[in-house]
Amino acid sequence: MSSAPPSEGIGATADSGPPLPQLQQARRDFLALVAKLRPDLHRYCARMVGSVIDGEDVVQDTLARGYYELSALQAAPALRAWLFRIAHNRALDYLRRYERRMSEPLDPDATQVPDHESDPEILLPREQAVTIAVAQFAELVPTQRSCVILKDVLDYSLEEISASLELSVPAVKAALHRGRARLRSLPTLPEVMPADVSAAVRRYAALFNARDWDGVREMLIDEVRLEVLEATSRRGRKEVGVYFSNYANRADWYMVPARLEGREGLAVYRSPDSVQIVNFIELTTDGNHIARIRDFHHLPYFTADAAIVGK
Repeated sequence: MSSAPPSEGIGATADSGPPLPQLQQARRDFLALVAKLRPDLHRYCARMVGSVIDGEDVVQDTLARGYYELSALQAAPALRAWLFRIAHNRALDYLRRYERRMSEPLDPDATQVPDHESDPEILLPREQAVTIAVAQFAELVPTQRSCVILKDVLDYSLEEISASLELSVPAVKAALHRGRARLRSLPTLPEVMPADVSAAVRRYAALFNARDWDGVREMLIDEVRLEVLEATSRRGRKEVGVYFSNYANRADWYMVPARLEGREGLAVYRSPDSVQIVNFIELTTDGNHIARIRDFHHLPYFTADAAIVGK
């Protein structure tokens, strides 16, 4: 995460900038401050960009930007609305970078749209909104997408949405009305079939479950990259090899080859008989070897909306 700039902002000290230990503590304090908001940030970002994996990247980007900007503010902001505004802008940046459809203006007479907010035939029930596939929200233009997620998934008030997105309340109502109507018109996605993954991932999972750590390490390319989100990053077979000791010292896991949003990896269960996925480890292969490992172990909210297809 980016270092805070020196001088006048919150948490700044001398003109030369705070020392490294102080920056590290400031980062820990910031992450503790936003910990309760983080699952909702991920739920929002995942639906905005249509991917739980890319949504986490947007969350990371949001927190980095928030940490940097907070140090330059004269007074603490209303944290929730402020962070969601940053998340919204970072999500739009993501959509722009990948040349996706970015926006569609509301009708000029948006303020004349009737208030259907209390009509049970119009309101999208929260249970239904939460279970709609993350990818289906991509069918909405971003303004509608933002408003429906904040209202129907995260239970924001109209006023909170207005503050977070810097829209008028009538504009929020109009976007909700159109977004809900569009979601109701979408066909139900077909049931996903069991994942077909590469032989390399299947072998890696088998070696992992057999606790054959020498065999697992042999599958790594020399310049393998590891990212355990919110914990560590390593590069090279020797450095990454240390990572497996964390799993060797525990018994509460079982790996199943799986796919998430088309990406290969491992669905992590507590045991072979368990039906609940508790983690996903994304793997990138290079022929018969593993080139990259991305472990979401420290983000317990990650699998809540993840359509992981495994056993």
